[in-house]
Amino acid sequence: MVADSRGQGDSRAARRLNEPRPVHVTVEEGLPAAVGQVGVFQVREEWRVVDRWWTEAPVSRRYFDTVLEDGRCAVVFYDEAGRGWFTQSA
Repeated sequence: MVADSRGQGDSRAARRLNEPRPVHVTVEEGLPAAVGQVGVFQVREEWRVVDRWWTEAPVSRRYFDTVLEDGRCAVVFYDEAGRGWFTQSA
């Protein structure tokens, strides 16, 4: 954990690194077509993560490494347990 440098609060306050953030993803034929308001130029890679299935908080995600039409790269995933799209920076 790293202290949140944006606030004036307690110096011991911490935030998680690389925390997934909700994002609106438009899907066409099962693949991301837009992330936010920016179209997807290319899906470079797709993979699935299934982990902690033996716990009360299993992880089941479908990840996509995309190139957006504005040239940026974005990794997005669909959380199959939570039923939502998220982005996560590396």
